Amino acid sequence: MPIATPEVYAEMLDKAKRDGFAFPAINVTSSQTLNAALRGFAEAESDGIVQVSTGGAEYLSGSTVKDMVVGASALAEYARVVAAKYPVNIALHTDHCPKDKLDGFMRPLIKISLERVARGEEPLFQSHMWDGSAVELHENLDIAAGLLEECAKARIIMEMEIGVVGGEEDGVANEINEKLYTTPGDAIATAEAVGVGEKGRYILAATFGNVHGVYKPGSVKLRPEVLKEIQDAVGAKYGKDKPFDLVFHGGSGSTLEEIREAVSYGVVKMNIDTDTQYAFTRPVAEHMFRNYDGVLKVDGEVGNKKQYDPRSWGKAAEAAMAARVVEATENLQSAGKKLG
Repeated sequence: MPIATPEVYAEMLDKAKRDGFAFPAINVTSSQTLNAALRGFAEAESDGIVQVSTGGAEYLSGSTVKDMVVGASALAEYARVVAAKYPVNIALHTDHCPKDKLDGFMRPLIKISLERVARGEEPLFQSHMWDGSAVELHENLDIAAGLLEECAKARIIMEMEIGVVGGEEDGVANEINEKLYTTPGDAIATAEAVGVGEKGRYILAATFGNVHGVYKPGSVKLRPEVLKEIQDAVGAKYGKDKPFDLVFHGGSGSTLEEIREAVSYGVVKMNIDTDTQYAFTRPVAEHMFRNYDGVLKVDGEVGNKKQYDPRSWGKAAEAAMAARVVEATENLQSAGKKLG
C-alpha cells in the first residue's frame, strides 16, 4: 500500500479511538531502521506511524550536511517507494520540534506540503509535532493556533504538547517534577485556543508523569487517570465524549497495565524510540563480541569479510527491531487491525 493519504490517516486514528487501541509511532534514523519498522508493522498486520525527530532528520541528511529539512524530505521520499511493497498503511510524522527549530524544520516542511497540495499532490508528511513544552502555556497555545491553521491548509494533522515530558531527547531536557502532570485547566485553555476539531485536526500529547529515555521502576509515577480527568473536563464543557485524540510520550519502562489504561482514555498514538534503539543495537553488539577477530584485522591478519560486511549484522539488527515493533502493536492492541 502507498503511504497513507490524509483521509486514510484520519480513518486510522478514528478507528483506533472508536475500537480502543493505539498505534505505535516508531522513531527512525536511517533507511534500515525504517525498513525494520515497516517489517514489524507488516508482520503484525498493523497499520502504523513512522516518525523522525529533529536530530534524526539532521542525521539522515549526512553527518557533514546536517540539514533537518533535507534529511526529513529524503526519508519521506524513500519511504514512499519502499512502503508501497508492504500490505499496511503507514503515516509519516515529524517528532518534537521546539520553538528554536520551528523556522528550520517544521515550518519549511509545512511549506513543502502546501506547495505539493497546490499541485494536486499529497502532503510530504501526514502530521507534524509542535513541542511547546519549554514555553509558557499561553505562548505555546498562541504558536499552536497559527501552526494549526497552516497545517490544515496543507491537509496535515498537527500534534502538540501541553505539560512537560521529563528526561532528555535530542538535547531537550526537562526536570522530573509536578509539571509532568497536565491539569484540566491546561486542557480547557487548549480547547479554547485551538478548538476541538473545528479549526483543524490535531492530536494532543498531554502528560501524566511521562519521561523520555530509560528509567528504573519507581523513579517516576505515571498517573493515567490524569488523561481521564482532562477528557471529562473538556468533554463536559463542549458536549463531546473524549474530545481529544491523545498521544503517549516517554513510555519506556511503562507497565502493560499503565499502557492499556492510557489507551482506554483516548490515546491513539504511543511513541516508541528508546526500546527500538536498544532492540536494533543489541544484536550488533553481540555480533561484534562473538566475531571480534573477524570484524577486526587482529595481529596483522585479514579478518573475515563476511563478518564485517554491514549486511551480516544489519540483517540481525533489522529483525530484532521488527520484533520489538510487533511487541508494541500487541501491547497497544493494533495488531491484526489494519484497515481493509
